Amino acid sequence: MFISNAYAQAAATGDTTSTLMSMLPLVLMFVVLYFVMIRPQMKRQKEHKTMIEALGKGDEVVTAGGLLGKVAKVGDTYIGVELADGVEVQMQRTAVVQVLPKGTLK
Repeated sequence: MFISNAYAQAAATGDTTSTLMSMLPLVLMFVVLYFVMIRPQMKRQKEHKTMIEALGKGDEVVTAGGLLGKVAKVGDTYIGVELADGVEVQMQRTAVVQVLPKGTLK
């Protein structure tokens, strides 16, 4: 009276097309994620690496801290940036965010 009868369900058939169609939105999401987020980030990293490798003495740069200066010394991992007359600081090459056109700093 209080317990209802339990009936066996039919066995599920192995329909491969429905399985593939259910996976399609997930695959499309990863493809869109790659082209919208991952690929542009890799491109920016590559451009930053080539910019840092091309740094030379006399280049005018902007650092990650917002300081503007002229490159006075160039080493393997560190550079010397002259912020003002007689004021030179040592920093990592990776701290350079942007190379400015010549003549920007006076």
